[in-house]
Amino acid sequence: MTLIEDIENRLRAKLEVEAFQLHDDSEAHKGHAGAASGGGHFDLMLVSPNFEGLSRVRRHQLVYDALSDLLPTRIHALSIDARSPSELK
Repeated sequence: MTLIEDIENRLRAKLEVEAFQLHDDSEAHKGHAGAASGGGHFDLMLVSPNFEGLSRVRRHQLVYDALSDLLPTRIHALSIDARSPSELK
């Protein structure tokens, strides 16, 4: 299983996911200290009804909770766009 598949599976196991996009941006960070340790850089877009009524910080905490053992070893940087379905309308 790839790291991207692992991230997706973990998030789907913890959250009701309606839309998921994950982009590995690690190549753009070659030479960065985090890249030297093997940790990747990712951009995540996630839509879930679990985010309804939650602050941005709380949404990010839910994502980080699902991925905690991957940080910072396999994931060095994670940019998160977490929205509820009503925010897409």
